[in-house]
Amino acid sequence: MAITHVPSRAADTAATVLVTVGVVALALLTLYLVGFDQGAISRGGMFLHELMHDGRHLLGVPCH
Repeated sequence: MAITHVPSRAADTAATVLVTVGVVALALLTLYLVGFDQGAISRGGMFLHELMHDGRHLLGVPCH
């Protein structure tokens, strides 16, 4: 007879909260980079700046 482990609801809830917080943090970081950064973080190269600049135009965020 095999004993199976049944995860608790608290562990499921904690995992769900952790994933949700991670997704929200990533969404806010992306929103900041695309909408408000204006190249401040991408001082080392122009690739990231141009990528975010194109993203602003795609989303309709004014940047000029």
